[in-house]
Amino acid sequence: MSPRDIAVSSIREELLGSIHPQSSPEEIFQNKTIRPVLKFQNDIFVASFINYVNKHKTDFYSLSVEKKLLFIENAIQKDIKFRNALKGMVIAMFTIEEFNEYIKNSSNLNKRMMNLVIERLKDQVQLLEEKAV
Repeated sequence: MSPRDIAVSSIREELLGSIHPQSSPEEIFQNKTIRPVLKFQNDIFVASFINYVNKHKTDFYSLSVEKKLLFIENAIQKDIKFRNALKGMVIAMFTIEEFNEYIKNSSNLNKRMMNLVIERLKDQVQLLEEKAV
C-alpha cells in the first residue's frame, strides 16, 4: 500500500453495514468503501449542498419539508455538474485498490453512491435549514 492509501484508509471507519455470504460484490463495496467514505465526507456534502442552494438562488429554505426532500433528490439526479462534483468527493477518498474495483462496475456503484448521498442529505434536512439561517 502506498503512503496515500494508508492515510486514506486510516481516517475511515472499517465497515458500515453488514456483509453476508450472499452479498453481491456491489453490496460489499458499498459497505466496506462507499458508506465509510460518505460518513467521513458528510460535512463537505452538507456544505456543498448549502452552497448549491445559495448559488442557484432558489427558495429552498421556504419550501415545505416534502418539497425540500424532492429538491434534494432532483438537484442530485438532474444537475450533472453537481452530481459529478459529489461523485468526485467520494472517489477522491478511495485507495488505488478500491478505485480499481470501482471502475470495474462504476455505473452500478455510481447509482448506489448517489442514492446514499441523497438519503444522507434528506436525513439531515433540518440541519440544512439550521445552517442556512
